Amino acid sequence: MRVTLIAVAIALLGAALGDEVPTEDNVLVLSKANFDNVVSTTDFILVEFYAPWCGHCKSLAPEYAKAATKLNEEESPIKLAKVDATQEQELAESYGVRGYPTLKFFKNGNPIDYSGGRQADDIVAWLKKKTGPPATEITSVEQAKELIAANSVAVFGFFPDQATEKAKAFLAVAGLVDDQVFAIVSDEKIIDELEAQPEDIVLFKNFEEPRVKYEAELFNEDLFKTWVFVQSMPVIVEFSHETASKIFGGQIKYHLLLFLSKKNGDFEKYIEELKPVAKNYRDRIMAVAIDTDEDDHQRILEFFGMKKDEVPSARLIALEQDMAKYKPTSSELSANTIEEFVQSFFAGTLKQHLLSEELPEDWAAKPVKVLVATNFDEVAFDNTKKVLVEFYAPWCGHCKQLAPIYDKLGEHFEKDEDVIIAKMDATANELEHTKITSFPTIKLYTKDNQVREYNGERTLAGLTKFVETNGEGAEPVPSVSEHDEDDEAPARDEL
Repeated sequence: MRVTLIAVAIALLGAALGDEVPTEDNVLVLSKANFDNVVSTTDFILVEFYAPWCGHCKSLAPEYAKAATKLNEEESPIKLAKVDATQEQELAESYGVRGYPTLKFFKNGNPIDYSGGRQADDIVAWLKKKTGPPATEITSVEQAKELIAANSVAVFGFFPDQATEKAKAFLAVAGLVDDQVFAIVSDEKIIDELEAQPEDIVLFKNFEEPRVKYEAELFNEDLFKTWVFVQSMPVIVEFSHETASKIFGGQIKYHLLLFLSKKNGDFEKYIEELKPVAKNYRDRIMAVAIDTDEDDHQRILEFFGMKKDEVPSARLIALEQDMAKYKPTSSELSANTIEEFVQSFFAGTLKQHLLSEELPEDWAAKPVKVLVATNFDEVAFDNTKKVLVEFYAPWCGHCKQLAPIYDKLGEHFEKDEDVIIAKMDATANELEHTKITSFPTIKLYTKDNQVREYNGERTLAGLTKFVETNGEGAEPVPSVSEHDEDDEAPARDEL
C-alpha cells in the first residue's frame, strides 16, 4: 500500500491528539475537547459553526461534504471541519459566531472570515486561492484540459511575457477574486494548441457559452474583475441560498427580478424568450429568476408588496440607491416589455415604486393614528403639531412588546391638540424621503420641521418625556436610520 504524505500527516495529527478525530463525509467533527489541538496542528482548515435546525446549514451540508471529499481525493493539505454551535456555545462565542452557518478559515492557526460561495466548487476554489498562487501555471495541454474539466469556471491568461501591464493586471485580479480558478499559460506552443493568441484572456465554463474571450478594447483591473463576475454567472441566475451571496455581493448593483412559478411552467415559458434581453444588458444589470412557489422566497414577495396572483411579473431593484424598487408599466412579461422597462430605467424616466396600503376610513379614530404612505406627509409635516411616529413591522417581536405601551402613550396625549401619536407599518408603506432599516424606529416630527429619533428606554415615562420636551437632548437625525440592536429589515442575501 502506498503511504502518502497526507496519510502520514493524519496519523501524526491523531497521535498528537491521542485519539482519532471523528469525521463525517470527510469533514472533521470538532468540539471544545479537540478544537485547539486540531487547529494548531493543521496548516489550513476551514471550520463551519452550524446549528442542526438551521435551513441554510442543511443546504450547505452536502456541498461542504463534497468539497471535503474532493480535497481529500486530491490529497490536499486543506481540511474541512464543523462544530455544532448549539452544543459548543462557549467555543462558538469565542469566535464571534452570531448566526448560522458561520465559516472561519484558519491558516497556521490564525482565523479569517470565509467570503466565498456555498457550492463545492466555490469552496474548493476559495481555499486553493487562499493557500496557493493566484493563478495556476499551466505546463501542458493535458493539464489545461483537466483544469477546465474539473471546474465550472476557469479563467485563462495567455501571456508569454508575464511582465506586461496586462499580465500584471490579470494576476492582480486573480489574487482578488476568491471564488474562481485562474490559470496562466506562458509556453507559446501550448497557447497555440489551446487556440489562443498571446495576451488573450479566455473564460472557460461548463454552461451556456463554453468559451468566452475578453474582447473589450479597454482593459484594467476593475473592468476585468467585473467581466469575470458577469461571465461566471448564467445570463439569468436562479435565486437560491447558494447563489444569493454572489448575486448581492457581486459587482453588478442593478438587478432585474423575474418572479416566476415553476409549478405553473413559467420558467419554461419565459426564461428562453428573455435571455437575449438579459444578455444585452448583463454588464450593467443582472437578471434573477425567483421561484415564487418556494416558501423561503415569500419574504421577497412581501418586500416588494407583491401578491401571488401578480406572478409572473418583473421588478427592478437598485442596491446602491437604498434598495430602490421599480415596477414596469405593463404586467406583460415579454422580451419587448422587459427591454422597454430596462431602457426606461437607464434613461431615468422611471419613478420609484413605493409601497402604500389603502388609507383606512377610521385611521384617526383611535388614540394612536394609523399612517400609510399617502397620508404620511400631510400628518407628519403639519407644523402646528408635534407628531411621534412608530415605524413597525407586523412580525417584529420588539414591536409587539412595545404595542401596549404605545397604546397607553396615545391615550395619554389623546386630548392634547398639539400632539399626535401615530404608527405606520413600514413593511407595507414606503417613503421617498425616509428609509427604515430596523424595527421599531421611533421619530418625532417637531413643529419647526426637525426630525428627532428616540433611542431611550421603551417605557411610557421615557416616551412621554421625549414628546413633552420636544425630543430635548436628541440630535436631529437624517431621514435614514440605522440600528444594530433591533429587528432588522431583510438583508440583501435574505431577500
